[in-house]
Amino acid sequence: MIRDRHLTDLRWLGLHLRRQLQGTESGRAIVEFVFLGTLLLVPLVYLIMTLAQVQAAAYSATAAAREAGRAFTTAATEVQGMPRARAAAQVAFMDFGFTDQDASVVIVCDGSPCLRPDARVTATSTIQVRLPFVPAFVGEVVPTTIPVSVTHVATVDRFGGR
Repeated sequence: MIRDRHLTDLRWLGLHLRRQLQGTESGRAIVEFVFLGTLLLVPLVYLIMTLAQVQAAAYSATAAAREAGRAFTTAATEVQGMPRARAAAQVAFMDFGFTDQDASVVIVCDGSPCLRPDARVTATSTIQVRLPFVPAFVGEVVPTTIPVSVTHVATVDRFGGR
């Protein structure tokens, strides 16, 4: 009789402890999941946004350098070539959402005159990609831009109609 009573007391104690432990854990897993999910998801989304901006800058710089070189080498004179090259590069920059403050193009010839037959013209476009959501005052302390630069070599036509 005493032994049965001890077993009953132990069972009751076990059930009581199990209920107490289960009661303190209810709902905790969902809170931990949301907290850790947010903690890991926010940096991942920021990384994807930054990589997308850098990829867009690479496409834009490639198109700008190619078009600037092509526009310069097809111009009738060097004086006409520079504005044409800058305008062609500007269109490529604007297609991807980059402005004059972020992007530039430089044209360099391999000799003089620039537009002689078989001359090589190097067009280099550079874009400064700003990190998303970074305030301007942070840029005074640490770098907040990623430079993307592309060089394209265009050749003046050997048998051009000049």
